[in-house]
Amino acid sequence: MSVSRHKDEYENFEGRGDGESASHASPPFPPDSLDPGAHIEMSAAMPGVVPDDTFTVDQAVNTLGFGKFQVKLSLITGLCWMADSMEMMILAILGPALHCDWHLSEWRQAFLTTAVFIGMMLSSAFWGHLSDKYGRKRSLRLSAIMLAYWGLLSAFAPTYSWIVLLRGLVGFAIGCVPQSVTLYAEFLPTHQRGKCVVLLDCFWAMGACAEVILALWVMPDLGWNGLLALSIIPLVLFIIVCEWLPESARFDATSGDSEKALATLKKIAEENGKPMLLGRLIVDDVAQMNRGRIKDLLVQDLKWTTLLLWFIWASCAFCYYGVVLMTTELFEAPEGSLCSLSGTDESYTCTANCRPLSSQDYLDLLWTTLAEFPGIFFTILVIERLGRKTTIALEFVVFVVSIIFLFICTSSRGWLTFILFVARGIISGVFQAAYVYTPEVYPTSLRAVGVGTCSGMARFGAMLTPVVAQVLTRTSIHLATATYGIVAILAIAAALMLPIETRGRAMN
Repeated sequence: MSVSRHKDEYENFEGRGDGESASHASPPFPPDSLDPGAHIEMSAAMPGVVPDDTFTVDQAVNTLGFGKFQVKLSLITGLCWMADSMEMMILAILGPALHCDWHLSEWRQAFLTTAVFIGMMLSSAFWGHLSDKYGRKRSLRLSAIMLAYWGLLSAFAPTYSWIVLLRGLVGFAIGCVPQSVTLYAEFLPTHQRGKCVVLLDCFWAMGACAEVILALWVMPDLGWNGLLALSIIPLVLFIIVCEWLPESARFDATSGDSEKALATLKKIAEENGKPMLLGRLIVDDVAQMNRGRIKDLLVQDLKWTTLLLWFIWASCAFCYYGVVLMTTELFEAPEGSLCSLSGTDESYTCTANCRPLSSQDYLDLLWTTLAEFPGIFFTILVIERLGRKTTIALEFVVFVVSIIFLFICTSSRGWLTFILFVARGIISGVFQAAYVYTPEVYPTSLRAVGVGTCSGMARFGAMLTPVVAQVLTRTSIHLATATYGIVAILAIAAALMLPIETRGRAMN
């Protein structure tokens, strides 16, 4: 059906209405400037013109509900998150192993971790743009292939320079993983979206646990080389099941491929055992700008939201990875006083203090990872009751309160562990609330690039935190703790200043 025909129908409709002049029926922008999705149904872009025999993707997703289709999608996207988590958890194991095998200094170990975050930061916006332009599924499959390839090559890295380069490329590929949340959220009914996206983080925690268990089994005999090689197994499985992974119906609709979008919706109806909606599929979120452009995130209606979200994501990653890195540093404090760690910033030599991780060390890592589950469940409990903005702000408040207790020079290892577990669990919950809010607040044409740039800002925050967690902590534990507290307080203000609450809001 041509655009001109829709325009004529629209003008005729107006003529039968309240008698207003035809000038009011003219679209506010020329048809040629529209996104390809506009050419599916011009009437979808005209306020008040929604024929009774039509439906939108959002209406279809909400009517078809949560069922077998979404369960399968949860498992596939969860597999992607597990692979991401395992590649990140490797960093906690790879550094000490290379310190002993290659006699790396503390700074070179730190730079290896930084290289991964640099790759993730540089690629996040790239993958977001690619996903908005060519589709979520294509981008995810391409990144998974690249991640598996470079991850496997890392196992055979002959020198430090090679492994830094290859792990940086691994980080580049990991930058696309947040797009799995974009794809997942676009298939979820409005009322289930918040809880389901938060529950997806369970796969992250399970992936981290799986990596620790794998290391406990593999490291004694095969070393770090075997660990890196075997850690790509979830990626290989994800690449295989990508054949089933559907493209976003919202993306197909706004891209002009209404037939493919309709076929996807019919598949959802069939698998969920629901009758398919009758009528024609129209587009309810026609974009008046080109899809996937970063500068469009800063247009007048989105600028304030985008800037605040960038700060919230950067602050969240800064605090989250800060707690992860501080845990090891604080556990090294001499028995008797936490504050005795301050002033012990002398560098150790490459050959000194080289101790391979023991079984007890791996168990401690496992317990640390399990601390994230309470944060997930707390977020699930409050996010639909309080809303997205209030949940993010509340969890930052709890984080600030928990780290305040680090100012107490405790001699109890159990009390210190409890403080750090609460802090890590609650800050992981902030991440999940942000992952719920961000895809909801952006339109389909900018959703992937919006999530991608926010993820990039998170990696920027993660790059900065080692200076505080690993360097400043050894100078002054109080100053390091205050830094995290101030950043979290600013993030509380940013969350409350967000102009849009998305709880119960349809994805536009």
